[in-house]
Amino acid sequence: MRSACLPLTLVAALTGPAFAQSETDLAKQLSNPVADLISVPFQYNYNSGFLGGTGEQSYINLQPVIPISISENWNLISRTILPVVNQSGFTADGESQTGFGNTTQSFFFSPKKPTKAGVIWGVGPVVQLPTATDGIGPNQWGAGITGVALRQSNGWTVGALANHVWSISGNERYGDYNATFLQPFLSYTTKKATSFTINTESTYNWETEEWSVPINLTVGQIIKIDKRPVQITGGVRYWADAPEAGPEGWGARLVVTYLFPKG
Repeated sequence: MRSACLPLTLVAALTGPAFAQSETDLAKQLSNPVADLISVPFQYNYNSGFLGGTGEQSYINLQPVIPISISENWNLISRTILPVVNQSGFTADGESQTGFGNTTQSFFFSPKKPTKAGVIWGVGPVVQLPTATDGIGPNQWGAGITGVALRQSNGWTVGALANHVWSISGNERYGDYNATFLQPFLSYTTKKATSFTINTESTYNWETEEWSVPINLTVGQIIKIDKRPVQITGGVRYWADAPEAGPEGWGARLVVTYLFPKG
């Protein structure tokens, strides 16, 4: 695995003071996908019911979020998602498979201040990197556009994130990929830094004309670990719709998010 130099903003945060912001403010920032806050979530997911009930899948999404100031009024928010997958019941011999999914790399150009109406927004490119292990997913390059808009008031956050990705690698083995991702979300954060969130992470595949619609309900709490703020989140998922061979019924989510606010 190749090593990479960390951005200076991330190095400064990792080596700087523990944090000066309140836990409540940090929890509200975590409800904002384009907040000026470095965070590193490890998101565990469990789904079952694949292939009529024989398949199970667990995966951990590594999701570092790094904001970069590019001018007096604008940030560039880097959001990366790398899935590490373990699944069973997907092969004829029933053996388990472990590997990587494709990496989704998004960049949001976002104003540092909300609009006069209080709207926070960001827009930019999204790239799908072909990091998928054989048997885990279609190993394809993809590209498209992504955007997010939200509003925060009195502890509430309401908004939506979306992207659309087309395959650009021309891989005959996997065919074309053409999908829209929609993530409307509603969150409430209490004065004790507890966040209650409901969202969907829906995908429409334009090639197969099929929806995947998981509904997630989670509760998160910010605590301190060695004087460093960490959010622990847990919840359940229900699959309202999925392709014929896709997951069914209930699933689960557990997230540990390390925060590196400015001192």
